[in-house]
Amino acid sequence: MMLVIGLTGGIATGKSTTAAMIRDRGIPLHDADAAVHDMMAAGGLATGPVAEAFGDDILTADGAVDRQRLGRAVFADSALRKRLEAIIHPLVADDRDRFLEMHRKA
Repeated sequence: MMLVIGLTGGIATGKSTTAAMIRDRGIPLHDADAAVHDMMAAGGLATGPVAEAFGDDILTADGAVDRQRLGRAVFADSALRKRLEAIIHPLVADDRDRFLEMHRKA
């Protein structure tokens, strides 16, 4: 039986330190923040949907999502934040589910 533990907390509460300790012990860890960074990098799963929702000018020259520009937009407008969350949350959930399935089989 696989034990699944969620690690949550506010800003600056030690999540990254705790996650590093878990990784250092060789325990598989799904990092949602890292998954989002990968999804918003050039060629990532989120770049197309984010550009479609926010316009091509939200992308950098290399095709990555301009996270600073996107952040300024979504933190200034809750409707835009909800639009972004509607794109990102299902992608992260799918990524997490693939991770869990892979480790259930291991």
